[in-house]
Formats: sequence, C-alpha cells, structure tokens
Amino acid sequence: MIRSTTVICVRHQGDVVLAGDGQVTMGQTVLKKSAQKIRRLHKGVVLAGFAGSTSDAFALFSRFEVKLEEYRGNLSRAAIELAKDWRMDKALRQLDAMLVVADKESSFLISGTGDVVEPDDGIIAIGSGGPYALAAARALIRHTGLSAREVALEAMKISSEICVYTNDHITVEEL
Repeated sequence: MIRSTTVICVRHQGDVVLAGDGQVTMGQTVLKKSAQKIRRLHKGVVLAGFAGSTSDAFALFSRFEVKLEEYRGNLSRAAIELAKDWRMDKALRQLDAMLVVADKESSFLISGTGDVVEPDDGIIAIGSGGPYALAAARALIRHTGLSAREVALEAMKISSEICVYTNDHITVEEL
C-alpha cells in the first residue's frame, strides 16, 4: 500500500474533477504540506494525479505525456501502452507510484502491475487515504446534490481527518 497521499477523481453530472492533498512524508515525518500532485497534460485536456514516490511519479508523468502525444490524445490507448511498458520494462517495474488519469470521456487508474482500471461509478481514489475518500465520495453522490467539485473537496477533507498521510491543503483541477 502506498502511504503517501490521497488523490481522487470524481466524474459526476457531466463534470470531471481531480483533487489531491499536498502532504509529502518520509516515514513518519512531514516534509512538505503544499506539493502539487495533480497536473494538466496534453494541451490541458487530460488530468493526471499520482500517489507514491515523487521522482517516480514525475518519470511516469513524462512517459505518459509521450504516450498521449504518440496516440494523439487517445487516453485509453495511452494508458494501456504505459501500463504495458511499466510492467515489461525492467527499470520502470521498480517505480513505486500509481496514476489516475482522466479526460472528458474516461477515467483510469494505472499501476505498475499492468492494471488499467476504469471505475463503474466514475470515482477512483488512490494513496493511503484513497479508501476513505472513495467511501466519502460514494456516500456524498448517493445522498446529496453536490457537484463533482464539491464532492471531491468534501471527500478529501474527510480523508484528511482520518488518514495521517493526507492533509487538507487540497489542489483541484476540473475539466
């Protein structure tokens, strides 16, 4: 389990939102509270967020951006090709991170074990606080009229109250 952050993707009412906390830890020590774990790729039409080792995540962002260019913005194809490379390449297999990527049509979790998972309900959460954020987002969507942005923010706040590796310095990107 990656113990380093929380990132959530919420697809709801036609909107897509990625939110991530800003905490960077090393073991039991908080090193930074305002890291940016969410970014826009491919001319701003793709959102990507990471959980795990920061340097590994930057390497994956770079590789993923190359795949997006290679496949002309086709998110699903780029995600599958990155996952294949990540699983097959000896150096990439050592990377300790997970990615969540989304565009207007699709959202995927990509892992180094070759997983490319598209959620049934439009919600993906990764990192140590991921399960808390996922549960909160599902409950909020089922029992409130909140927007995707509001659901993502509230889910992240709830996660930050439970998970010691997640803080409440939240970055949000929306498509």
